[in-house]
Amino acid sequence: MDVGVLLVFQNYHENISDEQVFTHDLELGVLTEKSGFDSVWSAEHHFDDYSMCPDNFAILSYLAGRTSRVKLGLGAVILPWNDPLRVVEKAIMLDQMSGGRVLLGMERGLAKMEYEAFGIPVEDARSRFNEGADIVMRGIKSGFVSSEGPNFVQPEIEVRPRPNPETSWDGRLFAAAMSPDSVPIVADLGVQMMTFMQFPFEKHAEQINGWKQLFRDAQGREPGPAIIQDFVICHEDADEARRLAYEHINRYFLSVIKHYDFAGKHWRETPGYETYQAGADMIREAGMEAAADAYVEANVYGTPEQIVEKYAHRHELIGDFMPNAAFSFGGLPLAEAEKSLKLFGEKVVPELHKMKAKTPVGV
Repeated sequence: MDVGVLLVFQNYHENISDEQVFTHDLELGVLTEKSGFDSVWSAEHHFDDYSMCPDNFAILSYLAGRTSRVKLGLGAVILPWNDPLRVVEKAIMLDQMSGGRVLLGMERGLAKMEYEAFGIPVEDARSRFNEGADIVMRGIKSGFVSSEGPNFVQPEIEVRPRPNPETSWDGRLFAAAMSPDSVPIVADLGVQMMTFMQFPFEKHAEQINGWKQLFRDAQGREPGPAIIQDFVICHEDADEARRLAYEHINRYFLSVIKHYDFAGKHWRETPGYETYQAGADMIREAGMEAAADAYVEANVYGTPEQIVEKYAHRHELIGDFMPNAAFSFGGLPLAEAEKSLKLFGEKVVPELHKMKAKTPVGV
């Protein structure tokens, strides 16, 4: 299994500047290669200390020059906020700069405050994503970009540099599915699914295995492994790992609630996002403290041995997957984040590389 690191550039620290946090997390990206990881990813977010990474192409261009082996993951490009023509140009250029190391993830985005700042109606998110994904996938393979709308109007144009005809994007294209209605769309696109841990894994396994079957039905072939994203605390002491997790993964959860307004009541009236209202209702019913604790348990913390055991349980349920881990978040001291990443790289990554594919339960 390929194991990656997600950089989120979150500044939930006191008396530490955005620049210090940003440059620290960039160096964590360099450290992923030295620590044995297979890929390093950057999110895309704007206008908030929740996640300060407005241009993940620029971030990964920097990391391309500081590394030689690790794959470079766009996790993800928010297509409704980006001109698909520019996405095609930048993806091809970054791939050629890095020697074919790009993993391209696509997403429709969720935060109302980001949509409003860009002047894009959030209710247009789904149609903009669907149209943008079609344009981008055709463009990076053919080198030609065109669209007749309704969201993007682009007379056919050839991009330069042209894509390398000997370079395949197979196994390097991904799309996020964080709601049930996104799962069949990802399957129809013929790309690999990305998801963040939010619930007990059994619930995620049902969705992931459902995507696999939809993919087989739509594409007539086996899908590649899904990407599973966790917020991770790895520590030699189990009690300390738990303490750090319940402080900092908990704080990250609260930042998610704030950034996306997950506790609000507007989701029901937002076309394309109605399913998020059920989650918002569950949070209110359970209470914020109980919801935060459940989120901590859905993610990954513990000693290296405990973490390997948790991943092994997931492997039994869905077969091979691509584990992604974020280490710097929720105000975790920067030195602790670096230590956690190094320990995970030293003791967890080799064990994950050894895991062999099994037939998922229920398949």
